[in-house]
Amino acid sequence: MLVSATEFKNNLGKYLALALKEDIFITKNGKKIAKITSPTQDKIEMARSLFGILPEDASIEQVREERLNRY
Repeated sequence: MLVSATEFKNNLGKYLALALKEDIFITKNGKKIAKITSPTQDKIEMARSLFGILPEDASIEQVREERLNRY
């Protein structure tokens, strides 16, 4: 998930809780400046669990929009 530095600062608790489930990329002036990730998350196992979950014709932008609309 991408979040601006100001948004992150204003909602720190929310994003720390979200970091347990997914990576949080903090941006400043539209550029990524930091990444918050869970130290206990098994990235390889997560990637394996996602294999085949998206349709083959899904674009990165469509997936990003769906994810952002959930929050």
